[in-house]
Amino acid sequence: MLSKRTKYALKALVVLAKRYETGWPMRISQISAEENIPHKFLEAILLELRKQGILGSKLGVNGGYYLLKEPKDIMLSSVIRLTDGPIALTTCVSLNFYERCAECKDEVTCGVRDVMKDARDATLSVLANTSLADIVKRESRLSNPGKAKK
Repeated sequence: MLSKRTKYALKALVVLAKRYETGWPMRISQISAEENIPHKFLEAILLELRKQGILGSKLGVNGGYYLLKEPKDIMLSSVIRLTDGPIALTTCVSLNFYERCAECKDEVTCGVRDVMKDARDATLSVLANTSLADIVKRESRLSNPGKAKK
């Protein structure tokens, strides 16, 4: 399950992705109001995303946050790992945060681990191949159901 931190990060990044072509930064207060995200919480999230190289920021009257990469190059799997850590349901199958399960007698023959590995692979198949640009396209399609799928 995604944490509030990750949900808010994704919502904020999608808002910034929609504005990417304009090149204009967006203030925390604007994002907070538009997406109904607590201001202080959002401030901490955006600061972390800036430290991780996903966002840039500009000070001043026309300042705010903006994407450093094109929306098509920011994958959901990367954002989730930065904000929540492992995508896998158990650490023993995590690609980036592996830890052996204390209660496991033999990883090679563990049926639960095998199922969790399949779940991880299916989840990663979607998240590693879905970008912010894809989310923007989906939102556009969902809000205009009469338009043809592209």
